[in-house]
Amino acid sequence: MLRLQGVVTHYGPILALKGVSLEVREGEIVTILGANGAGKSTTLRAISGLINLSAGTMEFLGEDMARMTPEQRVAKGIAHVPEGRHVFPGLTVRDNLLLGACGRPRHKGLKKEIEHNIESVCALFPDLRRFSNNLAWTLSGGQQQMLAIGRGVMARPRLLMLDEPSLGLAPIVVEQVFEAIQKINATGTAILLVEQNATAALEIAARGYVLETGKLVLQDSAEALLHNERMKEAYLGGTASAGTGNPS
Repeated sequence: MLRLQGVVTHYGPILALKGVSLEVREGEIVTILGANGAGKSTTLRAISGLINLSAGTMEFLGEDMARMTPEQRVAKGIAHVPEGRHVFPGLTVRDNLLLGACGRPRHKGLKKEIEHNIESVCALFPDLRRFSNNLAWTLSGGQQQMLAIGRGVMARPRLLMLDEPSLGLAPIVVEQVFEAIQKINATGTAILLVEQNATAALEIAARGYVLETGKLVLQDSAEALLHNERMKEAYLGGTASAGTGNPS
């Protein structure tokens, strides 16, 4: 479905990704792990077209993505839920969800289809139905994260990319969010998950990739990574969460 080969990116003179190769297959959950500053978020931004490649290739559904704009990538079926939620605080919950569907091609019956999709998202996150007419800024952090994910789902993506969906959330909300991710995946949507909670991510993923300072250093099945001694020492024991404070 998605294939990156030898991807290199820069932020100005700073080399951010150093030849990263990975793939996401149809209908699977893949996680990218690593400390702060490892290049996880940069990888998602490159796939979304928010930063340009300096070298390497990217393909989605067998098509070269090099000349696709971010809008074209959304139309092809890639949705990106960025770190920090980025909901529109002055719009209602419902209007935020409707914005998620604005890139879908127009056709007869679209309005009815979108209403059905909103119902599906609200079934996934019942709080969004309860607060449908509330402004987004009035929601709790966990509810805003649910709204951000729901807005991504409204695009009806083939691939949904989630950047740190558990960041700053209470444990019970983290559990709800990860359950929702599995339900979204069960509908056939592939998930590319960036997450510092390595154990939680690997427990729901099929495969994982580990980045360190822009380089791919480990890749394996999720089960194998959970039992990998290097992973246990560096990430599963919590040392990765200390981070460096740099953006990832």
